[in-house]
Amino acid sequence: MNEALKRIVAQSLSWFTTPIPLGNYSVSISAMLQLIIWVCIVLFLSRALKKFLKYRLLVKLGIDEGNREAMATIISYSSSMLGLIIVLQSTGFNLGSLLVIAGGLGVGIGFGLQEVTRNFISGLTLLIERKLKVGDFIEFDGMSGYVKEVSLRSTLIRTRDGGDVVVPNSKLVENKVLNWSYDSFHARIQIPVGVAYNSDTVLVTETLLNAAYMEPAVLHDPPPKVLFKNFGDNALNFELWVWVNRIDREPFIRSSLNFIIEYNLRQNHITVPFPQRDLWIRNGEDLSRLGRKNFQQNGHRPEMITEPVAVATSNKPLSLKDLLRQVTYFQNFTDLELRQLIEIGHRKRLYPSQVLFQEGDPGDAFYIVLSGSVEVFVEKINKHLTNLGAGKFFGELSLMLGIPRTASVRALEETILFTIHHNAFQSILREHPELAEEIVQELCKHQEELAQRQQQLRTMGLLDATEDDKNPVVWVRKRLQNLFHL
Repeated sequence: MNEALKRIVAQSLSWFTTPIPLGNYSVSISAMLQLIIWVCIVLFLSRALKKFLKYRLLVKLGIDEGNREAMATIISYSSSMLGLIIVLQSTGFNLGSLLVIAGGLGVGIGFGLQEVTRNFISGLTLLIERKLKVGDFIEFDGMSGYVKEVSLRSTLIRTRDGGDVVVPNSKLVENKVLNWSYDSFHARIQIPVGVAYNSDTVLVTETLLNAAYMEPAVLHDPPPKVLFKNFGDNALNFELWVWVNRIDREPFIRSSLNFIIEYNLRQNHITVPFPQRDLWIRNGEDLSRLGRKNFQQNGHRPEMITEPVAVATSNKPLSLKDLLRQVTYFQNFTDLELRQLIEIGHRKRLYPSQVLFQEGDPGDAFYIVLSGSVEVFVEKINKHLTNLGAGKFFGELSLMLGIPRTASVRALEETILFTIHHNAFQSILREHPELAEEIVQELCKHQEELAQRQQQLRTMGLLDATEDDKNPVVWVRKRLQNLFHL
């Protein structure tokens, strides 16, 4: 019995190890099983290597997500190809024979695998060029979403709705793809707004810009812009342009801005009109006689429809346009010029006890307190000078003459300031050179203060010899020309 069992085992082993002739070559079942096992081991190790590189090693090296995916994919595929070649050589397979077989089948297989080959080459192109990386937010073929994975055959895109779309790589290479986050997630969105024809366009500009700065996702650089698009059938059509920090959150940012804009328009009593149509009645006299007849029969007048009367509010806060006009140097500006000032400025938030600037700092900005209050003090001698509340302004002389700050300013509470910086003011002076001369004439009305400022600059060595002149008009004109490169 034992001898028979041994013969059966020996025959079974010989069946696994006996070479099977395949043309000029022979191969055993055991060799085939060994090859399959080694191939599975190589594929498992290459996949483990990809995960190790992607989630551990490359993370520690500080490489971004998109580059991690590309590097890990290329290295893992290269290592798996090298491992397969080593396995084939070590198990006795003749690579030359495989090439002959592949060459014979290549023509037939090629026609069937053209699409796979094209996707494979496109995948290598995407991984090497890195025009599309993992984490990018793209728009393609009417859908938008995040690139979750780039493999050699296809790319996985996660849509905003949470669905995963598998796109062949050749489609991404051969078609136009909008990559919103190629350099960064910063991008611009437009918000259309229509207002009634009797609206103050400067106030509308101010209101829309205020709304933009109230949204935390809106960037201050580049600053928001308001465009007067056209005269519509029922409204003056404006458009608010804002740059946002996350364009992939555009629906939420747009919704938030719409809420803020609607609230601000309502607070400033700016009407958003609705479509209106004129109704022409052809048989007016007949209808009039019918109405008088009903009145005589019923003994009462038809109900009258009255329009609601808007109640004026006396405690309405001053608009930014009104505040700018209170500044001596801007009181002669037209509404259009004030609108430009409003547009080039931006809002700055201060928290309680936060210092805006200290004495000796460059005078490169002008401020208006929109809400809250600030304290002006001399830090060196610990002397309180004054408190400035909503509607007060400061720093205009330092901006226009480039004079260092003579005092420090800090917030007493949470405060919002309207700020015009040097570069922004320079742009409006370049567009309207006549404004510079108006400012010169206004500044020269305060000759004693100008003389003190000039002497201060002279003492500090900040006065250019080419502009130092005893005549205040000449000095201020040269000073503005040098400061703003007019």
